[in-house]
This record gives sequence, C-alpha cells and structure tokens, in this order.
Amino acid sequence: MAKRKKELKAEPIMDPNDERFDTLSEAEQLELLQKYDPESNTRDLAGLFGKIVFFGLLAFSIFQLYTSIGKPFTAYIQRSIHLGFALSLIFLLFPARKKPGVKRNKVPFYDVILSIISIGVGLYWPLNMNELILRVGRVSDLDLIVGILAVLLTMEAARRAVGLPITIISGVFLVYAFFGPYFPGFLAHRGQDIDSLVQLMFYTTDGILGTPISVSATFIFVFLLFGAFLVKTGVGNYFNDLAVVLAGKLTGGPAKVAIFSSALQGTISGSSVANVVGSGSYTIPMMKKLGYRKEFAGGVEAAASTGGQIMPPIMGAAAFLMVEFIGGVTYWEIAKAAAIPALLYFTGIWIMTHFEAKRIGLEGMSADEIPNRKETLKKIYLLLPIIGIIVFLLLGIPTMKAALLGIVLTLVVSSFNKETRLSIKDIIQALVDGARTALAVAAATACAGIIVGVVVKTGLGLSLANGLVSAAGGNILLTLIFTMFAAIVLGMGSPTTANYVITSTIAAPAIITLLMLETPDATVPVVVAISAHLFVFYFGIIADITPPVALAAFAASGISGGDPIKTGVTSAKLAIAAFIIPYMFVFNPAMLMIDSSVGEIIWVTATAIVGMIAIGAGLIGYWYRKLNWIERIITAATGFMLIYPETKTDFIGLGLFIVLFAIQLVTKDKKKKEKETATV
Repeated sequence: MAKRKKELKAEPIMDPNDERFDTLSEAEQLELLQKYDPESNTRDLAGLFGKIVFFGLLAFSIFQLYTSIGKPFTAYIQRSIHLGFALSLIFLLFPARKKPGVKRNKVPFYDVILSIISIGVGLYWPLNMNELILRVGRVSDLDLIVGILAVLLTMEAARRAVGLPITIISGVFLVYAFFGPYFPGFLAHRGQDIDSLVQLMFYTTDGILGTPISVSATFIFVFLLFGAFLVKTGVGNYFNDLAVVLAGKLTGGPAKVAIFSSALQGTISGSSVANVVGSGSYTIPMMKKLGYRKEFAGGVEAAASTGGQIMPPIMGAAAFLMVEFIGGVTYWEIAKAAAIPALLYFTGIWIMTHFEAKRIGLEGMSADEIPNRKETLKKIYLLLPIIGIIVFLLLGIPTMKAALLGIVLTLVVSSFNKETRLSIKDIIQALVDGARTALAVAAATACAGIIVGVVVKTGLGLSLANGLVSAAGGNILLTLIFTMFAAIVLGMGSPTTANYVITSTIAAPAIITLLMLETPDATVPVVVAISAHLFVFYFGIIADITPPVALAAFAASGISGGDPIKTGVTSAKLAIAAFIIPYMFVFNPAMLMIDSSVGEIIWVTATAIVGMIAIGAGLIGYWYRKLNWIERIITAATGFMLIYPETKTDFIGLGLFIVLFAIQLVTKDKKKKEKETATV
C-alpha cells in the first residue's frame, strides 16, 4: 500500500537531472511521507535488528502464503498468529515518538520487551486452544492479563503505525462500553465489566480477532503481496510514462498526466498520501512549470491521488472488507458497483483541469518532454497482471485464488524483458515489502475490531442510526447530509481500511435504517447495503482532501510550496464530484449497475457526465470563453439538474445545457475579436 523506502527509487518520468523539472529527491520524498503518512514513519534498522525485522517480515509473508494456499488453521489460530506477527514487528519498526531528533537506527529496550510480549499474545491461542474452548464464556486470571495486554498492545501499535485518531476512537468506545449506564438518552446501556469486556475483545470473533482482522489475514495480505510484486517489476514507473505518452500533449498536459497516473496508481496503492508523494513528486513540478498555480497543481494531485482509493479493482483494500461486512455479495459485485462512480469522479477532475488550462491559456507538453511513444507502448505487457486479476474475478474465480494467480502472472510477465525480470533476491524483497505494508493494515483492522465489538455488544450502531434518523425527522436528504458530516469527521487522519471500518460501523446503519423504514423486518436488499456502505466510504476517503485535516492535500502542498489550507480547498473543489455522486447512487442505484437495465445505466451515466461538464465550467468560470458570475451560477445549476437522479430534471437540464452550449459557440469568437480589438 503505502510506498516504502526501497520503493522510492527511480520514479522519474524524465531525467531527474533535467533542470526543467524541480523534482524531489528520494530523501525529500521520504521526509514528506514520514510527516504525513504514519505508515511510512519507520526506523531505518541495520545490524542484528535489521536482520531480525527482515526475516520476521519474510516469515510473515511465507506464513500468509502457506495459509492462503492450504488454509490449515482455524480462525482463532490464523488471526492470532497474524496479530502476533504484526504487533511484534511494529514495535521494532515504528518508534514511539515521531519528533525530530529521535534515533531511528536503534530499538530501545522497552520496544524489545513489547515485541516479545506481542509474540506471547499472538501464540496464546495456538498454545492454549483446547483449554480456551473448554472454558468458553469464562476467563481465568491469566486469560484476563493476556486479554488486557492484547487490547493495550493493539491500541499502541495502531497509534504508531496508523495514527492517533483510530486509537482515540477505540479508547472512547471502550469507555462507552464500560460506563454504559451513565450515558444519557438512547446512548445508555447496561454496561460491561472488565471480565466480559476482555472476553469480548480477545476470546470471541467479535472483537480484535473479528471480521476486520480476518479480512486482513486473508484477502488483503495476498493483494498487498500482489502489489509489492507489481512494484518490483517497475509498473509504478510505467504508469507515469504511459500517462505522459497518452495525456502529456493535451491541453494542460501535466495536470491530466497527474489524473491518469494517479488513477492507475490507485489500482495498487492503498494510501492517498503515498500516492501523492509517489506521482506528485514529478507531476506537480511539471504543472508548475507549465503555468498552473501552486495551490492548483497541488490540489489536482491530491484530488486525483485520493480518487485512487475509490478506484476498482482494489479500492485501498476496503472492497474486501465491504464483502465481509455486507455479506451475501461477491467481491466482483462491489468492484462493479464502484466503477461508474469512480469514472465520474475522475471525469469531474479532468474537466475542471481542462477548463482551468483553457482559462489561463496553457498548452500541452512539448515533444522533447514526452517519452518515446514506441518504446513506452512496447512495455504495455506490464499491465497484464492487473487486467488478469479483473478477468479472473469476472470468470468467478475466488478472490484469494485470483490474487495468487495475479502474483504468478506478475512473475511470468516480468520475465518477458531483462529489465523487468525478477531475480530470487527481488522475489524475497517483494515478500518482505508486502509484509511491511501489511503491518499498518493489520494494526488498523485489529484496532477497528475493538470498535466493531463494542458496537455489536451494546447495539450502538442501531442507536446511533435511530438517533440520526430522528434528528433528521425521517427526511432522507437530511439523514444523508448528517451521515456525510459524520463520515468526514470520523475519516479525518485515518488510512483507508480503518477509515472504512469506522464509518461503516457507525454511520452506514443510519442510511440502511432510513431506507428500510417501511419494511424494518425484511432482509436488507443488496442494493441498499452497497449504496449505504459506498456512501460512507466515499466521504470517509474525501476527508483526506477536506480541510482542516486534509493529509493528502498537505502532502501535495509540501511538494508544490503552496499554502496547505488553500491547497485543501482547491482539491475539495476539484473533487466536487465526490460530494455529489454518493447522493446520486443512493437516490438512483442504476449508477451502481445493480438491478438496472443497460439503457438506465447508459442514461444516468451520460447525463451525469454532461452535468459534470456544466458544473466544472461554472466552478472554474470558463467554458469556450470566460463566464460572468450570473452565467456561472446558471451553468452550475444546470449541471446539478442533470446530475439529480430524476427524469424531469434531466430533460430540463439537457435543454438548458444545449442553450448554454449554443450561446458559448456563438459568442466565443465575438469575445475573442473584442479582446483583439482592445489590444490593438
């Protein structure tokens, strides 16, 4: 997911020594990652501890591959060993303090102790399986101590590897579980004592060893390995080259390169910040050179990189969690449902960067700035593993097997060319890198299990859902607005996986409750469940570019030199589609391609794209010519009519769009002549 130190090599699209491009050095990229991406803020170990971590990560990957191929262990053993590996390695790799001056090449004694204790916690279930099953529902004194240690170690590991927000939220939920009777109104419950809380958290599959870490220990880990192998073949660099070849010469070329590259990077990256630093280190300087403002250049990269998290097929690994949380759906159904919304998201950013380029008179990149087209297209085979994964899933091959086949296909494809061929050393390094990226995910999902466990045990999800619906007076639009704000706040500062677990557990039930008011006892239809979960997922992700805590935008401003808040505001404006699309698919599920005809899907997609053109023109203030403020309001309003999922507004919007389009065509030359006359 997040790019690691060894993956920051050789990223440039062009020669990094070319004075035309003020690109970031490897050290500068790493500094940005460590500042804004907790998953990248690791120690740089050598010597004995370096070897211990290296072989520990390698063993982690081998264990996961072994269990994914044969699945010889029960759920408790599989998940607890996965947890033990992750916790023990996190305490060796991630420092307790992130401030400058902290030694990053040594492991303090207390972290060694925490790592050893973590191994003991991870092995407690495998070594005591029979006894724990026999005394189910009861905890011995030793069980109690181990369970408390498991909770505390999980929260501390999540703080180090993921960030403070999820740790604070899980802590608040534990307090809520313990002091339930003291909470007011619908939040009150009978409360949990220490024994029952520890039992829930570590000795059932509703807590730390619950569904979130189950997905981390199966689907997510194998797909992270797939991504690590892809990175080793150089596919990340190829994404950049391909984007430049296809979009570099277009109007405002570098901005469109950033969009194209970030969309592709999103297929293998699970971190908005890592995506920004990885591709933005080169696209942002190119945008600035062409003439884009610092804040706009950073905003484009931040918005596009964040969009990578909602881009199928991987979607920052949240798609796998969604399958388990919703139940009764396949991974392919989730990826298919997310396809059109993702297309509209990137279409919206593309349109606005185009209008901005036209407004300030920017052209594309020159021929000498474009890589050799023929040589670049010769390497198109590097995309075969990604295409292969999609085909495997489309053919109905189980998700785990599809990921394993993807790894095999990557090895085969890499052998086509000497430059991309993976040696035994490369394969071992890919296994290590894949396990390294999985550490933060494991910590996030384990900590999220604390939240899920409390919600399940106390019924908080339903209570919050009823509270939100009641506050909105049963109004669907108000409920969605309240849920949107809740998801954005809950998603601030959290990585994709933790972000989704939190928002889906706390906020999604409100939408489902409201949509099921007329049939409360009926089984929740797939379309209702998917639309609710995608709704909160979208807004949780958009928190990365929504001030005041817009980590992706802040990282982009670190590259562009622009103001962080202004960059965040610009990126949020460019990503306006993400604030509109979720409402669209809740009101009109045809966009999710579920229970809809081909005609309905084509119509809703086409009108939405036309609507995005109008909204983009209105927000930027330019179409074929500059728009005055009245024209901007009318044009943006026309776009919203086209996007609103109702046939009547669609036809009114289309009529207005045609009129506005005609006016633009008729008056563009007149305005141009007037400008030329004034100049003379």
